[in-house]
Amino acid sequence: MTAAHPQPFPAATILGYPRIGPRRELKRALEAYWDGRSTLDELRRTGAELRERTWRRLAGLGLQEPPSNTFSLYDQVLDTALLLGAVPDRHRAGTDEDTCFAMARGTDGVAPLRMTKWFDTNYH
Repeated sequence: MTAAHPQPFPAATILGYPRIGPRRELKRALEAYWDGRSTLDELRRTGAELRERTWRRLAGLGLQEPPSNTFSLYDQVLDTALLLGAVPDRHRAGTDEDTCFAMARGTDGVAPLRMTKWFDTNYH
């Protein structure tokens, strides 16, 4: 390109945008669901509202390419295990969400997956 027509900047995006919500809405929704004070539909609705709020906020700030499919109700690595079918039979539950929670937190009579430190990170 010539000096009169500089190369345009590539579209900007962001990965790893916080998903918990400005007032920790996701944490509260998860705890309410786990305690039996709310339903799975209410938890899913909270997640949908947080995603939409994030997309609108980032677009309003001028982000050209808002991130898509980066949200997780609990843990994106466990979401990937579900996607790939890498779930021990003992953790399979009625919904993908409950299966994910069973792997992470365990259930009555079933221990959670073992915590392992990966690649010298703090991710277990």
